[in-house]
Amino acid sequence: MTKLAASFSRLKSEGAFSVLARARELEAQGRQVVHLQIGEPDFDTPANIVQAGINALNDGHTHYTPSAGILPLRQAIVDYVKRAHGLEANPDQVVVTPGAKPVVFFAILALIEPGDDVLCPGPGYPTYESMIDYVGARAVPYRLREENDFRFDPDEFRATVTPKTRLIIVNSPQNPTGGVLERSDLEVIAEVAQERDIMVLSDEIYHRLIYEGEHVSIATLPGMQERTILMDGFSKTYAMTGWRLGYGVMPEDLAQAMALLQVNSTACAADFTQVAAIEALSGPQTAVDDMLAQFRKRREVIVDGLNRLPGVSCLKPRGAFYVFPNIKQTGLSSSELASRLLEEAGVALLAGSDFGEYGDGYLRLSFANSIENIQLALESMHQFLMEL
Repeated sequence: MTKLAASFSRLKSEGAFSVLARARELEAQGRQVVHLQIGEPDFDTPANIVQAGINALNDGHTHYTPSAGILPLRQAIVDYVKRAHGLEANPDQVVVTPGAKPVVFFAILALIEPGDDVLCPGPGYPTYESMIDYVGARAVPYRLREENDFRFDPDEFRATVTPKTRLIIVNSPQNPTGGVLERSDLEVIAEVAQERDIMVLSDEIYHRLIYEGEHVSIATLPGMQERTILMDGFSKTYAMTGWRLGYGVMPEDLAQAMALLQVNSTACAADFTQVAAIEALSGPQTAVDDMLAQFRKRREVIVDGLNRLPGVSCLKPRGAFYVFPNIKQTGLSSSELASRLLEEAGVALLAGSDFGEYGDGYLRLSFANSIENIQLALESMHQFLMEL
């Protein structure tokens, strides 16, 4: 057996991909499975973006690019963050990556030493803790509380900060809860970050998928742009998961460091996908609006249906395309219920415990699927729970 480095044992997989693999095995056996586990829009990439990609291929955009990304795309991103957030930036502050995950990885590699503390949301996207653990740092979750619409308690948050805290990770709208942080929440984080000289990684990949209230980027708060890495991408908003394209906007010196990490790892994002991304940002946005309208309808169906299930209660998410129902009254743990729903009811979803210790007692379901399939899943879950 190959002897791997000790640090490799600290890496964790994503539950969504493990559940997908098992669901595919069941389907190969002739079982019907409703897929509510994966964080992927079920819509095709808008036609204008696809055509831009095809045109780019035909025009020879099949070569290496600068490691930080092609200048026209970086300029398009600068223009976009000004429109979307009111942020003034320049192309040298932008790093384009193959998917948004490398922004998390590169930020942690560039900023964090072994023994440092990194604050991250709990429950939260598992890649955060996995990468923090990998570099030998300590992930310190700040708790998102259901009774507070999955926002954090300011006093609890301040209590998680230690003299070793070097980075705070923010995610709003959130995966897995669908919660959205208010401006007042971000002001607490900003106050702490400035008092303690801490950088912030703000994961805003779902910022266009918001149903109630408004999205506020922490980078827009006074004194925060120079200490914030704004992370975004094209997968969720434009249904471009397979195109693998994300970006970060950050201080110039950090952008140079992250571009160097990219030189030594992925080299660059694909040329033609970057050209297509320019069309995504600058072209018609009607497909995004239509997708959001469909998600809004599905949100109503899945929340209403979950709240009718025995032992289940569910808040209405304010953003993203996930629900995070409380299943404590069923008497089963998150992992046991998620496993049995897949094996016995044919519903693929994720255990809340996949998102950290504060996720136990919950499930995560994606409503990036048709209303018909959502209703089918709810019927199967109801039958299963009634027979417990």
